[in-house]
Amino acid sequence: MASVVHNITFGCADAYALAQFWTVVTERPLANDDFPGDPEASIALESGVHLLFQQVPDPKTVKNRVHVCLRPDVPRDEEVARLLAAGATLVDDQRRPDGTGWVVLGDPAGNEFCVERSAAEKAATA
Repeated sequence: MASVVHNITFGCADAYALAQFWTVVTERPLANDDFPGDPEASIALESGVHLLFQQVPDPKTVKNRVHVCLRPDVPRDEEVARLLAAGATLVDDQRRPDGTGWVVLGDPAGNEFCVERSAAEKAATA
């Protein structure tokens, strides 16, 4: 019998604040019982997986060993611009002249995540 992923957990200094950023990324709401100052906050994704944000005492000091890869439903560059405007930072730009590649961004806590090409962009270059 296989296991299913239930949560992807982010350690952070302020669970509610970081979850607020990810509500913009995912366009999904926080759980109804999440409030400022709570040590945990979560977002239920349409897939059934939850993004869970837990307050931890230590700051992030090294590169993530696991990260989230996003496939937007709009062109990649449009989504990158939206997320940068929402508070993400550019970590590494792997976009190639032929339109392939991805962009590594950091959330407000410094957790890296990738923005890949949309399904339509991938189909156009297949």
